[in-house]
Amino acid sequence: MRPQIDMIGCLTSNLEAMKVFFRDVIGFEIIFEMEGNYVEFKNEGTRFALSTHEVMKEATGHEDFTTHKFGHVLELAFRCDDAADVDQSYADISEKGATPIKAPADMPWGQRTAFFADPDGNIHELFCDL
Repeated sequence: MRPQIDMIGCLTSNLEAMKVFFRDVIGFEIIFEMEGNYVEFKNEGTRFALSTHEVMKEATGHEDFTTHKFGHVLELAFRCDDAADVDQSYADISEKGATPIKAPADMPWGQRTAFFADPDGNIHELFCDL
């Protein structure tokens, strides 16, 4: 095994809303879908997918995947070109339905960041280096 992540998968009990969010609000293109169970999005480098808890239970036989969670269990960070891109991207995705969490601000660690949430309550970040 190489110590390199090939895919990030997010389990959800709200697949349709999460699929619509990542497709229509964030702008990912769907490249593979198992209707109602699994969606994989086009992404440079690491693959990104959504799956139902039931699919993981069936695939692994492990009962813990039947527990549905809500809240911040996954964070994705999206790099922007510059501060203006952070500001505009935050405005755009908020208008399209992302839940605004923290408006763009310059942070003491040398980045401009903004935070928003998806339909499952995960908080994600837009950022650029200053």
